[in-house]
Amino acid sequence: MSQEPFDDTDLVPRRRFLTLAGAGLLTIGFGSLAEGLVGGLSEPFNQQVESLIFKPQQPVPEFPISAIEPDKLIINSFRGTPAIAPETYRLVIDGEVNNPLSLSMTDLQKIPLTSMVIRHVCVEGWAAIVQWGGVRLRDLMAIAQPSAQAKYVYFYSADGYYESWDIDSVMHPQTLMAYQKNGQPLTPEYGAPLRLASPVKLGYKLSKWVTRIQLTSVLGQKRGYWEDLGYEWYAGI
Repeated sequence: MSQEPFDDTDLVPRRRFLTLAGAGLLTIGFGSLAEGLVGGLSEPFNQQVESLIFKPQQPVPEFPISAIEPDKLIINSFRGTPAIAPETYRLVIDGEVNNPLSLSMTDLQKIPLTSMVIRHVCVEGWAAIVQWGGVRLRDLMAIAQPSAQAKYVYFYSADGYYESWDIDSVMHPQTLMAYQKNGQPLTPEYGAPLRLASPVKLGYKLSKWVTRIQLTSVLGQKRGYWEDLGYEWYAGI
């Protein structure tokens, strides 16, 4: 699936620029009070515009193995690195599904491995090309069988971090629950035993140490750790 890499200068993808420009927000200062105020007011516009532009079945161009940047993926922590024993770890998938799941790492590794080399883009302005390997989230959804009403997906992490996504982005063929980084087992500081990886969302949407995935038909008042502080909810790239 690898194709020619993107221009390395294009760290703010076109879709996100159009969204921010339309909302009158031309900078993405991390932690900025102005962003929180403007982002909160413009969120419905952002969500509508980005969801219209997003093509849920269209793969994002990938990079060759030679383009991997092993030293550029910065470790951001929320409350430090939680201690998770891989042998007792379980991923719970529940909520509005017909077949709730509780999966061990052995269960997950029996599902066909998907590997991709993509750019991880952080809202702070840095990026890194990384190879991720794991299970396509759409394959897990096929087993869990979401109800027809399920439109949103919450991700809960062992450190207390939480996120929510639209169902179309969850079902994108390059959205993974990853347990490998650059061809090696994922290490705890990068989210082991299991983390989100995808080329269609900004870095703060890509939760580490995921322990529970909950499907719902309603997006609650709590939408994500940074979103609840004023960041854009959709955060598509």
